[in-house]
Amino acid sequence: QVQLVESGGGLVQAGGSLRLSCTASGRTTSTYAGWFRQAPGKERDLLAAINWSGSYTWYSGSVKGRFTISRDNAKKTVYLQMNSLKPEDTAVYYCAVTFQTGWPPRNYTIDYWGKGTLVTVSS
Repeated sequence: QVQLVESGGGLVQAGGSLRLSCTASGRTTSTYAGWFRQAPGKERDLLAAINWSGSYTWYSGSVKGRFTISRDNAKKTVYLQMNSLKPEDTAVYYCAVTFQTGWPPRNYTIDYWGKGTLVTVSS
């Protein structure tokens, strides 16, 4: 069993930055990790993903060049650095991990989800 706890969300002005953290408990060796977000009335979408070693990353077009995913396996923590934030980035952000090898991870291949952290970007 893996438990994920996100932190770092909050209110920020457009153009600002936030760094989200996701700390895991339990076995995380060889997991793929990802950050998803869900805005009100919309589906939960994958934003960024990273493999176990950090050698492969994937980004959605909406965040590529602005967000960076990274991980520190010794700390069992995955990060999402978010720069140049826009009001349309406002959503609940979820950390997720999977032991399944499909790349990039999809909602239906995720084994464990965090409870989410709210990011609000004001204009």
